Amino acid sequence: MPRMTGGDAIVDSLIRHGIDTVFGLPGVQMYGLFDAFARNANRIRVINARHEQTTAYMALGYACATGKPAVYSVVPGPGVLNTTAALSTAWSVNAPVLCLTGQVPSAQIGRLRGQLHELPDQLATLRTLVRYADRIEDPTEAPRKVARAFQEMMSGRPGPVALEVPLDQLPAVAEVTPCDALPPHPAPVPDPTKIARLAEMIDAARNPMIWAGAGAMDAGPAIQALAEKIGAPVVRYRGGRGILDDRHPLSLTVPAGYKLWPETDLLIGFGTRLDVPVARWGDMPKGVRIARIDIDPAEMRRLAVDLGIVADAGDAARAVTAAVAGRKDADRAAAIARAKEQVAADIQSVQPQMSYLEAIREALPEDGIFCDEMTQVGYVSAFGMPFHAPRTAIGSGFSGNLGAGFPTALGVKVAHPDRAVVAVTGDGGFLFGGSDLATAVRFGINLVTVLFNNQSYGNVLRDQRRLFDGRHSGAELTNPDFQAYAKAFGVRSWRVTDAIGLRNAVREALAANAPCLIEVMTDITKEPSPFKFISPHRG
Repeated sequence: MPRMTGGDAIVDSLIRHGIDTVFGLPGVQMYGLFDAFARNANRIRVINARHEQTTAYMALGYACATGKPAVYSVVPGPGVLNTTAALSTAWSVNAPVLCLTGQVPSAQIGRLRGQLHELPDQLATLRTLVRYADRIEDPTEAPRKVARAFQEMMSGRPGPVALEVPLDQLPAVAEVTPCDALPPHPAPVPDPTKIARLAEMIDAARNPMIWAGAGAMDAGPAIQALAEKIGAPVVRYRGGRGILDDRHPLSLTVPAGYKLWPETDLLIGFGTRLDVPVARWGDMPKGVRIARIDIDPAEMRRLAVDLGIVADAGDAARAVTAAVAGRKDADRAAAIARAKEQVAADIQSVQPQMSYLEAIREALPEDGIFCDEMTQVGYVSAFGMPFHAPRTAIGSGFSGNLGAGFPTALGVKVAHPDRAVVAVTGDGGFLFGGSDLATAVRFGINLVTVLFNNQSYGNVLRDQRRLFDGRHSGAELTNPDFQAYAKAFGVRSWRVTDAIGLRNAVREALAANAPCLIEVMTDITKEPSPFKFISPHRG
């Protein structure tokens, strides 16, 4: 057995699990780990940032863009707390992210003596945010516990995990037995009886609708085959974007699906909470039946439906496709086509947001990746931006956290350095992590960021004025000169005022192959709310 420090044992274990990049910000409790990174710099690189939140968001973006595990490392206490928004987002979008953090010295854990960065019970705090968390008490435990963390990340419904290590155990030396990757826990096999029951429900339905969410990200071909066999539209929102090519005649956005909702008699959800049709679309169609397929058994108690099948989305879709009778319904196909056509025209009323999205789509290659944010254009992209492949639309899911877009997109670009990546953000959200333009420059992360400047938290300002007789509070902003801000970091920048200028700037920025910032000057008083196309009863 080789003799290793605790830090070396962790690094060796990460490499055995295919990790070649760690996003991190060092500090005293993590010296032993970061020294191990330095001594293994030819096998694993560290991308450091200017804020702990960015390290975690970058890991999130990397995981979302690849479907593979990503790792970040920060100090305990305030350091790890600064990353919890990204951890909770990883949970909401099913992203396999490993948080590696420190802990006070072993002998001081739980004594509450006020050690540097001490929390009352850090491990308990982490366990409320992730699907698995543990402590490495000794270097000999590192290989097994790292392997277990990766196993939990990638089994069933992917998600975040965390490991903490006491300060003294990272430089400690012991005889360590390396551990290779453990296989994921077996996926549940679709229950044949339930598959047969779902096939019967589909055969009996006149107007079935499929809904595909983030849990079906890798099941696109199987879901498309089912949809084509039964002539059902496939509706996607947020995490489901790109599962089917938006150019496919059965691929619908939320507002197009809503047009078909009143006649729907069977709703089939693959890897989705079904939040939009169940909670946002008002009254359910009379007699509609609902079936869900999800790999997470807990989902079956979170929303009671007529039929629940615990299974991988792709496995279940293939099984159902084999069991159902095919159908060709010209009237149904025509209704689906009309819904797509009508919505394509209707959403043109959301201006200038739609024109901005069209400009970005024109400039972005087909395999380019678009990262949204809690900003007007980001909201509209949920139904107004066409996507052609999985993992080309990256967002924060139901977490909806302001400020996530830019740092998450940095991680996306690290994952795919040779593909075009464009992030949209608002002036409010961007400055949550704008200082990490420095990180983009230092590591050559050639992300194109489009910043929409309306000098406000625009959605809040509009809602406050609408709901409270024109009154508003805390929603207006005083911004820096973003052109000077970009220049201070050595970042190329543009300022534009219309869609044509934006399209040209995005093209120039992508061609520059460098970190770039494009500022779009907008006016929130002239931007209509997009939410009637997502939640018709929002008002």
